[in-house]
Amino acid sequence: MILDPRQSVAGMGHRLPTSWTHVHSEHPTRIQLPRTALSVQPITLWPDHLPHARPLLSDKPSDIVYALVSSTGMRGNLFAALSTDPSYDRVLLHQHDNQHTSTMVTADTQAALAALTATYTSTLSFYLNAQRVSLEVPDPTITLLEYIRSTGLTGTKLGCAEGGCGACTVLVQSWEDGKVVSKSVNACIAPLISVDGKHVVTVEGIGNSTAPHPVQERIAKMHGSQCGFCTPGIVMSLYALLQQNPEPTEAEVEECWDGNLCRCTGYRPILDAGKTFATGCGRAGGCCRDQKKEDAHANGNGNGDSTTVKNGEVDGDGLLDGEIDFTSKPKKVPTTAPSPCGKTNCCRTTPSNPKQPPPSTPTFAPYEPSKDLAFPAKLKSFTPSALAFGTPTRRWLRPTTLDELLKIKAICPSAKIVGGSSEVQIETKFKGVNFAVSVYTGDIPELRTVEFTEDGLVIGANITLSSLEGVLDEACEHFAEKGSAPYRALLKTLRGFAGRQIRNVATPAGNIATASPISDLNPVLMATGSKVVMESVNGGTSECYIRDFFKGYRSTALEPEAVITKLVIPASKGGEWVQSYKQAKRKDDDIAIVNAGMRVRLGGGYVVEEIDLCYGGMAPTTVASKKTMAFLKGKVWGEKDVLEGAMKSLEEDFNLPFGVPGGMPIYRKSLAFSFFFKFWSEVTTTMTGTASEDDDLPHAEITRNISAGWRDEEIPNDGNNAIVGKPLPHVAALKQVTGEAQYIDDLPRFSNELYGCLVLSTKAHAKIVRVDTDAALDMSGVAGYVDHTDLPSPEANWWGAPRCDEVFFAVDEVFCAGQPIGFILADTKAHAQAAARAVVVEYEELPAIFTMEEAIAQDSFFAHYRFIKRDGDDMDGAFAKADHVFEGVARMGGQEHFYLETNAAMAVWKPEDGEMDVYSSTQNPTETQTYAAKVTGVPANRVVCKVKRMGGGFGGKETRSVQLSSICAIAAKKMKRPVRCMLDRDEDMATSGQRHPFLSRWKVGVNNDGKLVALDADVFCNGGWTQDLSGAIVERALSHIDNVYYIPHVNVRGRVCKTNIHSNTAFRGFGGPQGMFICESYMSEIADQLNMSVDKLREINFYKEGQKTHFNQVLEDFHVPQIYEQIKVEADYDERRKAVDEFNKTHRWRKRGLALIPTKFGISFTALFLNQAGALVHIYHDGSILLAHGGTEMGQGLHTKMCMVAAEELGVTLENVHISETATNTVANTSSTAASASSDLNGMAIKNACDQINERLKPYREKLGPDATMKQLATAAYFDRVNLSANGFYKTPTIGYEWGNENSKPMFFYFTQGAAIAEVEIDTLTGDWKCERADVKMDIGRTINQAIDYGQIEGAFVQGMGLFTMEESLWLRHNGNLFTKGPGAYKIPGFRDVPVSFNLSMLKGVPWKNLRTIQRSKGVGEPPLFMGSAVFFAMRDAIKSARKDAGNTGLLALHSPATPERIRLACTDEITERAHVNAKEKEHNWFIQP
Repeated sequence: MILDPRQSVAGMGHRLPTSWTHVHSEHPTRIQLPRTALSVQPITLWPDHLPHARPLLSDKPSDIVYALVSSTGMRGNLFAALSTDPSYDRVLLHQHDNQHTSTMVTADTQAALAALTATYTSTLSFYLNAQRVSLEVPDPTITLLEYIRSTGLTGTKLGCAEGGCGACTVLVQSWEDGKVVSKSVNACIAPLISVDGKHVVTVEGIGNSTAPHPVQERIAKMHGSQCGFCTPGIVMSLYALLQQNPEPTEAEVEECWDGNLCRCTGYRPILDAGKTFATGCGRAGGCCRDQKKEDAHANGNGNGDSTTVKNGEVDGDGLLDGEIDFTSKPKKVPTTAPSPCGKTNCCRTTPSNPKQPPPSTPTFAPYEPSKDLAFPAKLKSFTPSALAFGTPTRRWLRPTTLDELLKIKAICPSAKIVGGSSEVQIETKFKGVNFAVSVYTGDIPELRTVEFTEDGLVIGANITLSSLEGVLDEACEHFAEKGSAPYRALLKTLRGFAGRQIRNVATPAGNIATASPISDLNPVLMATGSKVVMESVNGGTSECYIRDFFKGYRSTALEPEAVITKLVIPASKGGEWVQSYKQAKRKDDDIAIVNAGMRVRLGGGYVVEEIDLCYGGMAPTTVASKKTMAFLKGKVWGEKDVLEGAMKSLEEDFNLPFGVPGGMPIYRKSLAFSFFFKFWSEVTTTMTGTASEDDDLPHAEITRNISAGWRDEEIPNDGNNAIVGKPLPHVAALKQVTGEAQYIDDLPRFSNELYGCLVLSTKAHAKIVRVDTDAALDMSGVAGYVDHTDLPSPEANWWGAPRCDEVFFAVDEVFCAGQPIGFILADTKAHAQAAARAVVVEYEELPAIFTMEEAIAQDSFFAHYRFIKRDGDDMDGAFAKADHVFEGVARMGGQEHFYLETNAAMAVWKPEDGEMDVYSSTQNPTETQTYAAKVTGVPANRVVCKVKRMGGGFGGKETRSVQLSSICAIAAKKMKRPVRCMLDRDEDMATSGQRHPFLSRWKVGVNNDGKLVALDADVFCNGGWTQDLSGAIVERALSHIDNVYYIPHVNVRGRVCKTNIHSNTAFRGFGGPQGMFICESYMSEIADQLNMSVDKLREINFYKEGQKTHFNQVLEDFHVPQIYEQIKVEADYDERRKAVDEFNKTHRWRKRGLALIPTKFGISFTALFLNQAGALVHIYHDGSILLAHGGTEMGQGLHTKMCMVAAEELGVTLENVHISETATNTVANTSSTAASASSDLNGMAIKNACDQINERLKPYREKLGPDATMKQLATAAYFDRVNLSANGFYKTPTIGYEWGNENSKPMFFYFTQGAAIAEVEIDTLTGDWKCERADVKMDIGRTINQAIDYGQIEGAFVQGMGLFTMEESLWLRHNGNLFTKGPGAYKIPGFRDVPVSFNLSMLKGVPWKNLRTIQRSKGVGEPPLFMGSAVFFAMRDAIKSARKDAGNTGLLALHSPATPERIRLACTDEITERAHVNAKEKEHNWFIQP
């Protein structure tokens, strides 16, 4: 029998995160792990270790090694640990369960603190949007975000609660040194005490939808908001930048968003909007666009021709001019782009599309900084007073002098020091730690001093990292080239450190004191010989070198009563080189996999006099490679035998075992070696003066230009429409940018409502022995508990689509970690979460299956089985006739939806007839209604589901949202009170499922001329523990496994693997991208084995108009060959192919790749009954129109398009038409908003309703004339008793595919088609990369709204790029829990991951003669996603060149995603050979990739 990990181990300071029995003891606690499939040893835990250490398994206490739990002082993420004796098997206990621990203080300590703080004030005072706030008794448990939202200002959103997404960004202003200092801050981690004496500005404070701030207006008008949930944070990041610098450079604009994420837009329109405020590109050394016009002419960079353009358009160089006047004056600009200035990476060397005209820009109100919200005058004279407030169990102190701080620490050494709170909030929120005494140190001037001495720089240890950037800039200038090497290295480090919001609050002291093994700062500080100055009341002042500061995992030389007050960073001397390195999954706002700081001082003859090689991510602490340093000292730098000896020494320094915590042993070793090799190269070439800027050198790093983009704005329609086809902004854009748009958790609170928190399984597969809720129900504010016993019948507990094979609450057994067991209800979210942690669950573990390979080996499948055959009965004969037969395996991982608004629902019980209103963030109102009725035991007509909008969906809320909304409904009925729940990010990711991982074993026959003959494939997907929509997803994968190629003989089969992970579900593309990835993988490998260009192989095998697919559907309006040829010409593909090949011939360490990927995507639900829609149109007396339809708005612009369709059909302006919400009592029996068919279905239903009304209004139009307004028409018709309401309906004709019936109707109504070109550059030593350019051309018919469709293309492409390159879901092998449960560990693309040049166009000039959709438009939401794979295949192209240079002629089978790890290890060379690690018997990788 095993205790649930929610329980604490006595004296340990942390609870056991997996299930073991334990004994209470003052001595080391011996814990015997249950024997499972893992081979493990017993472990000894020592109570005196730091409270958040994670011991590894070992027989010897001296060999205990601790694994990384937190990132760079911010988030619980990757682990990094190194065994001192790799002969032992080791297992990390856990990453971060919802442990609940406290740091208690004695009564004597409390009394002493009370006496010390007797004169402190308890009143917290600040300004919120220029309004004074004074809190007499502040709540010590809440964050700034929680306070802001409690006031009704709901524009600021909760996206992750760990400072990783930026949705909660606000502006915090303070008066410092006689000026206003403005900083963007993550309100979700900021303690409320941190804003005392400051001005907090939220998105509501700077403008509203009728009078928006220029930032809000430009983002809205330039289509930078789709779902809108992330938008307020994005607005505030840019607004904060403008408060600091009203005339930023383009580089500063891009940088201001490095702490923000957006899942919808693809970032391009947001960047374009931001750059309307910019002046110049901001490149170091100056921008060529900053030259005066006469200088430009003198340098030959201008020309005398000019033309008049509309206000706000770009200059002839294709980029926004820094002097744009957004009033109504036209201006003259050159008609052609000036030539580059000659600098490396000039921003003019990568024009968006030089063959196309510049895009137009809307007219905006001018930005006048003087009109911004003023800093409150009274704060200029504010003098901070020492603060103390809280409760006996949670108390906050804010000293204002160093003396006060030291006295607090002397009395209470356990007091938690809080600077930026970036790590403390993680410990509080996700680990359940309760710090009895917390001390905020952000307002102590003595800890923010800066001093330049003769020997270097001395800084106050509590200076913020953003302020430190400015200080380091000054230091570089002060100490000049000779002495500034450490400061340049630190600057480089800081600019890749976290996001801007974190740097604005985080401090060097916090980063050093937390002792993270992957701290970005510590390796550089250690290498440069930096020191910390520590002070205490009893110990006085002492110094310690950073190299001596770290004693063990999260253990330092800092005494409990001492604080770090200063940091001493020495200047460099002659003959000294200093450099820093870091490799992460994503360029910005990501923790390191491995980082390093390196310093060498060379004497005469280049003899090494001093050497420091310091690494993070290679050991339990920041560590020096001592053997290598000892070897190099006294050697001559630059000699080959010395390099070889150093590499051998590094192998001894870093002998990682295969099962090392954090995984990636080979990659981490190769990074350690590669970083040193880069340093060796840089020092060698600079000391000898043999390098030029353009040389191919190992130390060259991937850098980005300022990004740009181009859209073909010619509208491909017949020109007869007044509204349809126009690039109109999203109808809710202004509400979204001003924070007025309402989401589920923004709905006003009911006075008696309860908040729910799920009690989730922590086991992948186990029997439930006991659930004890007694302690939880006794906690403050707790009202009740709900589980399977509260349903009207056992049958009511079952749900799922299309198979009802899942339970809302576990009964007797759990089948995955994250499965709901119960639901705690309390008066607040905090109380509910605390109580959920107190629920005790006892388990008996059972064997679990995680991967597709394990499922196949154990024959663990769902019953669903599908196949498609085309002349496939004699595959052996077909293969026998082929000249070649090739076989291979394609594998791709899953993808987390990462919608910014997590699953949220509110159920409002009504006292009559069992009625209930359910508000849900769902794509599927009808299914939500159906199951709410089922679990409450009433007919569906008693339940109304309402959806205003979602903060993103992407398929993740098609079925999985039903689980939470139904559980809320169960609770609301039981308690007879409204019940609300919005999942935290980690809960959502653990429970809601994701895109299916896929595995295919394929066999293809092909002739010498490249003609495909036959395809035989087994296709598997990882469905998780229930089927959900997995069957339909594997069906679509089978139907897209041909992509755009004709294959005469096909036999493909699909199975769904049954495993013990969360139930995977729909995600944009719905199996199509997986099927097409399999196809393009075998095409690439076949081309390589034929020694043929893959482009040629594709062209040879393109379908032709009128041919049948392998599922016997005739291809009509097939335009892929035309698109393919057009984009090749428009994007100069052939010339760029030559340029890439030439570059690769002359570059060993950086490689470029180019790929052109086509697509066709079938549009229709494959379940025939779902291809229907309804609509309801009301016209009122005043001529206004209320529209309702069955689709839901999740950011894709569906409501905007439908309003445009209605306005066009009824002949009114767009402003006349309004959609209030989607609700099941206005349009019944709706299909889910999915399959890229919602515009088609609902648009035609709306047209049907409008046709009815138009027929009724026809006599009045004839009577009143063509100029009659809708108000006049409606009034006349009303008085004649004419019905001004109509119910429209539509069902898709002609389709109706039947599986197994080769002669059935078509599967799809039509195909959306396209092609994309991507060009990338990779660093072969690290796996770092960038997408230099992407060009996408789509056939989407006659667009209803060009801007929205382009937004869908950009967003889908970037989401697809993330799928195929960086988004990697990982599970922990030892306990089956999802590891990647937040933005700290799971990386989606950020602002500076998008293609540097991103260009879009639409197919025009074709008749679409067989397209019978609304306005002849096509579905666009899903089809472009696969285009992101062009980046993957461009990477493959680059890797092939690297392998060729290394003499590796073996076939490259690259699996997705192509993370930096996969890129580096595929670029085989001497370093990867050195880094190779063999797995011992029964030794496994740390992570599971299901």
